Amino acid sequence: MEKKILILCTGNSCRSQIAEGYLRYFAGNKAVVYSAGVETHGVNTKAIATMQEDGIDISNHTSNHIEEYANIDFDFVITVCDNAKERCPFFPTKAQKFHYNFPDPAKATGTDSEIMEQFRSVRNLIKEYCRTFANHNLN
Repeated sequence: MEKKILILCTGNSCRSQIAEGYLRYFAGNKAVVYSAGVETHGVNTKAIATMQEDGIDISNHTSNHIEEYANIDFDFVITVCDNAKERCPFFPTKAQKFHYNFPDPAKATGTDSEIMEQFRSVRNLIKEYCRTFANHNLN
């Protein structure tokens, strides 16, 4: 049976979008993956670009609010930033909760290439997290 996974962050624009892309990739047909924010900021163009570099297209993802998924009985809820964990609404669910505070690449400063390096660095952290998560939880 497919597992249902929700990935949460503040604005559903960078980290949760990257994680959704990788978890869909690593989970294959073993899970349905959703992402949402406690706010919606739109999908970050640099997140889309850095994922395309790794062969994963998230350009058609949407930025969704947590309340849109209130009626889904999730198996796993993963928060990818401390702010989302603190502001996450209570879910009347059996979902196992996971948390990892990834740096926010949207706050990166410097030249375009320095900012993209920070996006790549966070992307790589999230990729390894998602690979490990799928290996341990989606057998």
